[in-house]
Amino acid sequence: MTAAAERRDVTGLLLLDKPAGLTSNGALQRVRRLFQARKAGHTGSLDPIATGMLPLCLGEATKLSAYLLKGEKSYRVTARFGRKTDTGDVTGATVAEVAGGVERAPLEAALQGFTGESEQVPPMYSALKHKGQRLYKLARKGQTVERAARRVVIRSLALEEYSPSAPVFSVVCGSGVYMRTLIEDIAEAAGSVACVSALRRLWVAPFGESAMVAMERLEAAAEEGHSVLDGLLLPADAAVPGLPAVRLSAGESFHVQRGNPVAAGRGVRPGAVRLYAGTGGFIGIGEARIDGRVAPRRLLKPHS
Repeated sequence: MTAAAERRDVTGLLLLDKPAGLTSNGALQRVRRLFQARKAGHTGSLDPIATGMLPLCLGEATKLSAYLLKGEKSYRVTARFGRKTDTGDVTGATVAEVAGGVERAPLEAALQGFTGESEQVPPMYSALKHKGQRLYKLARKGQTVERAARRVVIRSLALEEYSPSAPVFSVVCGSGVYMRTLIEDIAEAAGSVACVSALRRLWVAPFGESAMVAMERLEAAAEEGHSVLDGLLLPADAAVPGLPAVRLSAGESFHVQRGNPVAAGRGVRPGAVRLYAGTGGFIGIGEARIDGRVAPRRLLKPHS
């Protein structure tokens, strides 16, 4: 039997505690092989140097990945002051050095300018595309291209542990914030240079840190069989707990799954909602309208 024939239609969310040294795609493919999943995707990359929460979507749950991409994230990041690299972390080649560390007072003063909304220029070593090519691929060829600044939001930024050469910061931010760029910008504001030496993503909203599953636990579960492994998955609707729930009758569910709006949204504020089929399970995302009808927006296949 071929590997493709052995793949399963398994649906759910896995909050992987990504180990250091793996790319996000490398971690995804390892998990996909363990589950023998037909379809899988990750929601926002983590650098190879980074560890921590990497939400993975299996099967029909991949249709909800956009909702996780928008969620707030929390990081613990350790900087190395006195050295700037081409990648923004310690794995890169040194491009600038400054003798000595950074004093606490100017460092804490610098942090004050980074909370709230700001503009951040993405690094060349990123997965963003320029004319169809990933920036990091261009960077590896020694090429640099103009990158437009993007609006980012940092809700909180604090000095967790002070050290002149290796301070540790805690960050809570919206989507699209590059920790490597943030550390470089903080260092510049403090009159120095720096790069990231360690990075851990603690949580991705709406999930807490304790929900993460280590790769070793997954591998052990896979040895026990699919039922044990599948028990580590969260249901697909765990990705959108903040959306109002609308339970449809059998008839309403029939029509919604064929693309038709139904009058099931009375009393529900307009906007995205979770849809449930009668006494059954989650069938996807709908749109509650001001006229009291609910239209399908992103539905999961009925068998999932």
